[in-house]
Amino acid sequence: MSGDHDEIRGTDENRGTGGTPGEGIRGTARGTAPVPLSVLDLVTVGAGHTASQAVRTAVGIARTAERRGFHRYWVAEHHSMPGVASSSPAVLLAHLAAHTDRIRLGSGGVMLPNHAPLVIAEQFGTLEAMAPGRVDLGLGRAPGTDGATAAALRRTDRLREGADEFPQQLAELTRFLDDDFPDGHPYSRIHAVPGPVQATSPGGVQSPHRPPLWLLGSSGFSAQLAGRLGLPFAFAHHFSAANTVPALDLYRESFRPSAVLDAPYALIGVGALAAEDEKEARRQVLTGALSMIRLRTGRPGLIPSPEEAEAYTFSEMERDFVDSWLSNVIYGTSDAVRTGLDALAKRTGADELMITANAHGGDARLRSYELIADAYGLPEE
Repeated sequence: MSGDHDEIRGTDENRGTGGTPGEGIRGTARGTAPVPLSVLDLVTVGAGHTASQAVRTAVGIARTAERRGFHRYWVAEHHSMPGVASSSPAVLLAHLAAHTDRIRLGSGGVMLPNHAPLVIAEQFGTLEAMAPGRVDLGLGRAPGTDGATAAALRRTDRLREGADEFPQQLAELTRFLDDDFPDGHPYSRIHAVPGPVQATSPGGVQSPHRPPLWLLGSSGFSAQLAGRLGLPFAFAHHFSAANTVPALDLYRESFRPSAVLDAPYALIGVGALAAEDEKEARRQVLTGALSMIRLRTGRPGLIPSPEEAEAYTFSEMERDFVDSWLSNVIYGTSDAVRTGLDALAKRTGADELMITANAHGGDARLRSYELIADAYGLPEE
């Protein structure tokens, strides 16, 4: 594993996406949107639904996002959560690549300490071969699950070490993606395939692109690391809203230009759901709030239906949690959601908003993205 400080700084010089700095990273705002709009899909499984239905909904959302001009569509790695069918981002992204043509697809993110860097380089090299020039590799250092499940994934209970070694794992992954371990390194004769080594083989021709790396975070650690390495940064505002502005400030203050980016580029994940009226929107987002209560009290399950959430008797403590949770979700009519997204973009200075609609049914989530696209006048493509 690459280890010292100089090797970590070496990721500044990765060949990245090909072309000019920022290519494949920076989006274009469409319609009247203040910044590019994107989608984060947790591929949620509602009570009474199957994982197969959740995956079909994911395809529908990705195709809707592509048709309506959203910039990218990401899925996130989670484990041991009955209500979230995204334990294998690379598998999902391969399926989505077969059902889309233009939209960028990626991970928001792959939890790097759960995996060997070579495996991730191979998986995303394969995805790049399937969907050339439109694959993002977002990386996080959290496990995406509880400690026991993380230990089962990693075959070790030394979880803190995995998080602490994230910069070294990132450097190693970058070396595999760029096929540039120095001579004498134990991995110098190991190659991630598909990858650049194919261009150096007799008769070889290789794509000039490789998936751009993003760092994900909900605190300052990844913000500072992304800035120091000149990488794009994605912040989880949807579940760590109090830390959003400090983390983005730290990212911008730490930023050093690189071959990947000549200036900072940060997106934030935003919980948002639009419906025909405010009452229906609240009815839908309440299902996500109840699901989070159960998850955080050690009772993860399928996303409850609106009827179940409405009938549930919340304790005083749970009611406080719901109020706090929903205060960071933008919901209501399409006009109200547009106003909320505009204000958030202005307050944070985010370069891109990645919207996640956490609700029980696929129809409500699909309708929400259509309504938001309509509110901003995003053209049909």
